[in-house]
Amino acid sequence: MTPWLSVVGMGDDGWTGLPKSYQLVVQAADVLVCGERHLDLVPSKANRETILWGSPLVTTVEQIQFHKGKQVVVLATGDPLDFGIATTLLRYFNKDELKILPSPSSLSLACAKMGWSRQDVDCLSVHGRPIELLNSFLYPGAKLLVLSHNSSTPRQVAGLLTKSGYGSSSMTVLSHLNGDKESQVTATANAWEYDRGADLNIIAIDCTAETERDLFGRVPGLPDEAFISDGQLTKRTIRASTLSRLRPTPGQLLWDVGAGSGSVSIEWMRHHPRCRAIAIEHNDNRLGFLAENMMALGTPGLKVIKGAAPLALEGLEQPDAIFVGGGVRDRKIIDFCFKSLKPAGRLVANAVTLEAEAVLLSFFAEKGGSLERIALSAADPVGGLHGWRPAMPVTQYCLIKE
Repeated sequence: MTPWLSVVGMGDDGWTGLPKSYQLVVQAADVLVCGERHLDLVPSKANRETILWGSPLVTTVEQIQFHKGKQVVVLATGDPLDFGIATTLLRYFNKDELKILPSPSSLSLACAKMGWSRQDVDCLSVHGRPIELLNSFLYPGAKLLVLSHNSSTPRQVAGLLTKSGYGSSSMTVLSHLNGDKESQVTATANAWEYDRGADLNIIAIDCTAETERDLFGRVPGLPDEAFISDGQLTKRTIRASTLSRLRPTPGQLLWDVGAGSGSVSIEWMRHHPRCRAIAIEHNDNRLGFLAENMMALGTPGLKVIKGAAPLALEGLEQPDAIFVGGGVRDRKIIDFCFKSLKPAGRLVANAVTLEAEAVLLSFFAEKGGSLERIALSAADPVGGLHGWRPAMPVTQYCLIKE
């Protein structure tokens, strides 16, 4: 198939910064798709139709589809596949229909300015996303590049870093890279004084933790104190065992049924930025705790469904893994979850009560899988000495669907 849709990346240096071969592609376009900023940077052509990006984005995509067969050129910023529009277009068009012509991305240019190796840098975008996403990327010595939403983003990021114990981190805001208006401002997060700058900016952060005592890693089993809860929480050791059996995998989807404060689904998503999860919970108080926890721990993309299983599960995207932590006494929930699970999907359920354990035993007798009883004891004061105080044992069921 001959490509009819070209995506041309343009830097802040505009038309003159494009290679001659890129300029010829733009000049030959029957239809030009771009924003106002790019439209002012390219030579006009009388017999060329121009489409400006609309909202929602899909309306413009439909216009592009209508012009299939003509030479359509989309003007993008930098590398269209690096947090760019080409990633979106590939969801709607076959890759053989597209010709992608990248310029250096703002991320590559920022690395060059900072003297950072690209492979040592974590990159994320908070353009149209909550800045709390940054929380899951923080660790001592991390080098981060953050694509801003607008000129107010650096101050918001500085506030978040300070609140999260990374106020000593160095922040460099780079604006209009490779353009006539290029600028660079550097300060620590806790001393950030710059209110307004350019809307087109990228933030380079060299992370320094003020103390490493309370840092959270990505290994399953965050301290229970990391979560706001009413006490109804899958405890740290049990949670680590649960997640090891759920096996978080980038791109895969977890159902957290009876999510409570969201500890399991949040840790699933913290494993990797591309892990996805849906938390199902009906209790209003716990939904409030869940909302606070997902922001504080850097997983604002966690999808939350208010409702009770199994009714609330109907119509949801088919999952790769399911955790049932609440309501396991109802056999209908386990049956619905098993039916919904993808082939080779993982089902894990924890039970504390005899009634819930009876449900798991009956399901185990029919479907197989594995059962384990986990009994934990913690050292506790006994007078002036210490002894072991046992917690309630947990029965853990695990099944990999054939």
